[in-house]
Amino acid sequence: MKKTLLTLCATAFAGMAFAQNDSDEAMLRRVADNILKQPVTQFVGVKDGKTYNSTAEIPEGTVVGFATPLSEWHYSNGVINMAMVELGELLKEPKYIDYAKNHIAFGFANYEYFKKRIPEDLKEKHWRWPFGQLWHFKELDDCGSMGASVIDIYKYAPKPEYKTYIEMAANHITKGQDRLPDGTLCRKTPRKMTVWADDVYMSVSFLSRMGKFTGDVKYFDDAAKQILQISDLLWDPTKQIYYHCYYTDLKRNGVAYWGRANGWIAVSTAQLLELMPANHPKRAQLIKYLERQIVGLSRYQDANGMWHQLLDKPDSYAESSATAMFVYAIAKALNNNWIDPTYKSIAMAGWNALKKNQITADGKFSNVCVGTGISDDLVFYYTRPVGDNEKHGLGLVLHTGIEMMKLSRKAK
Repeated sequence: MKKTLLTLCATAFAGMAFAQNDSDEAMLRRVADNILKQPVTQFVGVKDGKTYNSTAEIPEGTVVGFATPLSEWHYSNGVINMAMVELGELLKEPKYIDYAKNHIAFGFANYEYFKKRIPEDLKEKHWRWPFGQLWHFKELDDCGSMGASVIDIYKYAPKPEYKTYIEMAANHITKGQDRLPDGTLCRKTPRKMTVWADDVYMSVSFLSRMGKFTGDVKYFDDAAKQILQISDLLWDPTKQIYYHCYYTDLKRNGVAYWGRANGWIAVSTAQLLELMPANHPKRAQLIKYLERQIVGLSRYQDANGMWHQLLDKPDSYAESSATAMFVYAIAKALNNNWIDPTYKSIAMAGWNALKKNQITADGKFSNVCVGTGISDDLVFYYTRPVGDNEKHGLGLVLHTGIEMMKLSRKAK
């Protein structure tokens, strides 16, 4: 038994040392190659476990689900797609771009099958049905991030059905989604006309790319409006971080300073700044808001380089996706010379913590909070589970590693 225990310890130590000594590129390849190992274009029978490569193979009456969560049409899948495209372009590796191409093509080839069969009781809960979010837009989650990833893929696969989908997503985000009287995007549920930090990303990821895709400045204008107006509603000037939400009927914020919610604002601001015209009139203000957020976040970084599930609660668990998002925003700001180089140490501490403890030798990304709604009790946030290689973090850590690779190259 002693020998077995010692062997296990030695193996674990070797894996940790390997991860610590890995280059950023090798680390990214491990995560991305682990994603490639998971079937992204397959269904599995719920009862018999049989694999189907398309809906054409499914016998009538057979209930199926996705072979893996990575096959779903969900905003987190959009983040993964965009990150894989960016990685493929950076490393000149078509296999990563092909991953996103195949995922999107799989959705368009198969969604009609499920659209025709959705039960009546799920029509208002379309996100629970395979590809429900592809054909039915109700909230920004349905089409923002995934729509942005279709824009990224369109240059590699300019299919007319993709263009139609992009235009439908643009119409929903700019005209169909609920807004406050001043144009701020909001949600009807679970509480009427609530503003979420998450929706900065769910809108801006698409709007910023749509601006570049069409050349129409109105999309950049709307993206800047969402960041600035949602920031003004959620910013706590005392704690220098963002609340998760704002209740318009109560005229107050929620109770939580949720890590990933703050991350969505940081990531969105950095991405918009990189894509928008250099002479855009809101550019300077966006940079000011981003630097203000970076300074605020730096006050909550733990001694080990991580940030927590609840930013102001060090007794909440260290959370990897938020840490990745903050590192990403700082690194991108440094790479584009928007902020002073002295901020680099914050990014390095966070990235080293992720590399050392949160990315495994087989390419899994650990300690990522699962999908999270809003709540008015902190226990809800404290007790949100973390998933095994949770899909909400995979695209984020790839984006982060790419920016850290660029930052390392810049320093040479």
